[in-house]
Amino acid sequence: MPWVFWPFYLLRSFLAHLGEFWAYRELLRNLVVRDLKVRYRNSLLGVLWSFGNPLLMMVVFTIVFTIMTPYSGRIENFPVFVLCGILPWNFFSSSVIGSIRSIVDNDSLVSKVYFPREVLPVSIVLANLVNFLVALIVLFAFILFSQIPLTKWILLLPLVIAVQLIFTVGAGLILSTANVFYRDTQVIMEVVMLAWFFMTPIFYPIEILPRSYEIFNITIDVWRWVNIINPMASIIATYRVILYNGAPPEFYFFMRTLLTSLIILGIGSLIFYRYSRTFAEEV
Repeated sequence: MPWVFWPFYLLRSFLAHLGEFWAYRELLRNLVVRDLKVRYRNSLLGVLWSFGNPLLMMVVFTIVFTIMTPYSGRIENFPVFVLCGILPWNFFSSSVIGSIRSIVDNDSLVSKVYFPREVLPVSIVLANLVNFLVALIVLFAFILFSQIPLTKWILLLPLVIAVQLIFTVGAGLILSTANVFYRDTQVIMEVVMLAWFFMTPIFYPIEILPRSYEIFNITIDVWRWVNIINPMASIIATYRVILYNGAPPEFYFFMRTLLTSLIILGIGSLIFYRYSRTFAEEV
């Protein structure tokens, strides 16, 4: 096939997969409900942990970083500041770690029944999205309690959530595929996610990162490169701008994050569809 027709071929294949995925939306819904039920089974507080978990983390971060770290103590309304970072990060982290094992953990289903395999990692991401949306109630309660004004830019919140969802699904497709062939993926990613957490401005403002740092006689702009190579830094910064600062996100900055998320989803879809035919043999 001439290369000029590749975009049309890829678009037609993507639309075909999307149509098939939509046809199995009932299975997707059942898997999301199953995941939510399993998560809170035999739990004393049940779904209330969606509030309790971010609250406890916020308390720990506030105590540690307002008492032990002088700089964080100068951040106004630190509980709201840190919640704007913790909640999106928990959504991303839980989704990625859960997606990695989504194919392997459902080996009996994958090897015996046909259905679009992407339903499995996507259902994990959507279940965590439900928890994230519930946990946002805690954030808005603290925003109102702290008397932080809600501006019209809060209307962009669904768009920011959609961008994070696109990026998270893309990452989940890539890593769930890798784990089918290399079971070390989950162990490696647990370490990577820990490092990623500290490299993302969750409990510190991104502005404190140096604009010039010399290493091996090369001067690098740490602030700029963190924004470029770490989409979660850009996404959390955007949450913080519209919720904590009540200001509009920078258009170029936000569009670049959207483009990066779409590229990750595109790459994830290509890799997943390329290898999903062999999942039943590998699991």
